[in-house]
Amino acid sequence: MRKLHYIAIVLLLAVTEVVCVAHATAKQQPVREMKVLCIGNSFSIDAVEQNFVQLADERGIKLTVGNLYIPGCSLEQHATNIRRDSAAYSYRLMQKRVAADGSVEFARDVTEGVSILQALQSDEWDVVTMQQASHFSGQWFTYEPWLSELIDSVKLHISPKTKIYWYMTWAYQQDAKHPAFIPNYNRDQSYMYDEILGCNRQVLKSHHFDGFIPGGIAIQDARRTKLGDTMCRDGFHLSYTYGRYMMACLWLEVLTGKSCMGCEYMAEGMNKEQRKIVQQVAHKAAKKYTLQKMVNRK
Repeated sequence: MRKLHYIAIVLLLAVTEVVCVAHATAKQQPVREMKVLCIGNSFSIDAVEQNFVQLADERGIKLTVGNLYIPGCSLEQHATNIRRDSAAYSYRLMQKRVAADGSVEFARDVTEGVSILQALQSDEWDVVTMQQASHFSGQWFTYEPWLSELIDSVKLHISPKTKIYWYMTWAYQQDAKHPAFIPNYNRDQSYMYDEILGCNRQVLKSHHFDGFIPGGIAIQDARRTKLGDTMCRDGFHLSYTYGRYMMACLWLEVLTGKSCMGCEYMAEGMNKEQRKIVQQVAHKAAKKYTLQKMVNRK
């Protein structure tokens, strides 16, 4: 009997040690890192410069985001700039910093006069994103041959492991005063959305992208919630609160595979109800409008 007790005690101690070791190992697992570079404009500012790094941090991801910014920059302009190696961009770098005293800062550093090639070669990027200027996003003739040129040029300067994602922008708010809204889209949000959606499907079928960020679809879905047609602050740029927050949630889900549902962090000026609504919209869009589904959809 004593021998059985002894064996039981030894087994119990062994199991306890295994559990403790496993727990300690889990706690010591390194935080996953991800580096994302946007070849963008003000619509990429709306997506990545305010909430994206904070949301990723809550999900255990050490995220670095670079954004190459020229206001209203089109695919034609991006293609021309990379061809000429023009140092024409405002390069904004977002990342979390931990000081020696343990304090945390979500930093945004801005460097003027940077070229696409400089940014591509400045780090080992996991993802590079591309997009069309909003005012051209529903006009197919503005995409080619510049998108093909941009993709080919970028591929010459990135690692084979780097993925290229396409970012879909959104239709303007119905009361938008953007100068292109009337001549390009008859000042009709539904028409603009349909044209953007059609162009994006053509983009994804014409090129091999590694991923698709359905920003325009998510915004249109959000407009059908109780938030209504209030996702923009000026008719076309996203609101500083739940508009930008929702887009960051979408990027989080699509690029990292982590769910935004239940994230505690929210932008200043939002309330919990708004957070819940836009988290649900972003989550649904990320799951429903994947690259494969968009390409295969007739």
